[in-house]
Amino acid sequence: MSALPWQKSSYSEAASACLYLAATPSGAVLLRESDIPDAVLATTHTRLRPLIARIKAGTLCRAH
Repeated sequence: MSALPWQKSSYSEAASACLYLAATPSGAVLLRESDIPDAVLATTHTRLRPLIARIKAGTLCRAH
């Protein structure tokens, strides 16, 4: 997976808390966090879009 073009989130400010995304040739979207780069989540654009919209709108509930 290291050959994929990983893109750092523009919202990641600190070097130790970065979210990276990569698109695979098959169309999957991969996500990883800089602290644990070998732990990769796979999803699709269709499933990721509503999550990003809720995060931007501030309507995502956080666990305490």
